[in-house]
Amino acid sequence: MKARLPLSASLRLLLACLLLAGAVASAPAEVRTVTDPAAPRALPADGPVSVDWTDPAKFSEIRYSGNRWEAERGDWVVQLARYLRQRAAARLPAGQTLDVTLTDIRRAGNYESWHGPRGNDVRIVRDLYPPRIELRFVLHGVDGAVLAQGERKLSDLGFLQDATRLDDSDPLRFEKSLIDDWLRREFPAGGRPGG
Repeated sequence: MKARLPLSASLRLLLACLLLAGAVASAPAEVRTVTDPAAPRALPADGPVSVDWTDPAKFSEIRYSGNRWEAERGDWVVQLARYLRQRAAARLPAGQTLDVTLTDIRRAGNYESWHGPRGNDVRIVRDLYPPRIELRFVLHGVDGAVLAQGERKLSDLGFLQDATRLDDSDPLRFEKSLIDDWLRREFPAGGRPGG
């Protein structure tokens, strides 16, 4: 029978540190929330369209959610802002610039807590939970003069009836469709801004 050598205190401490370091390295990265104070509140400047947003903690999506913690998860505000910038830039004539501020977002669907713990983190999409986006915008001409500006409240009560939806696997497809509809109305191709 082999004799067991006692571990010195420093060796035990070293082993404990190595085990802890391995556990930390294999732990999943912390999920960022849209309400994280360190999260951006604007897209980096790039091209003719700038997009920023007010505090997402005050958005209807968070304040009236059936599951605030799930509603806060991810970077969906940044994703919508990037989509808006890309789609708007494609509609602007050369030299024009557009500044957009997202002031409120309510995503399609909601969390229905009465389904119990197993369904509490599932977004249920029904026609009584339509997507809504509120924004302010200023369109500038080549010379910097204001061509159009205003506040818009976007919503689509028939959002589930549209068969021409974007990718059905995109969780933001209904909100992106709202953005596309607004851009088509507000900035018709080859025309003057609408109202």
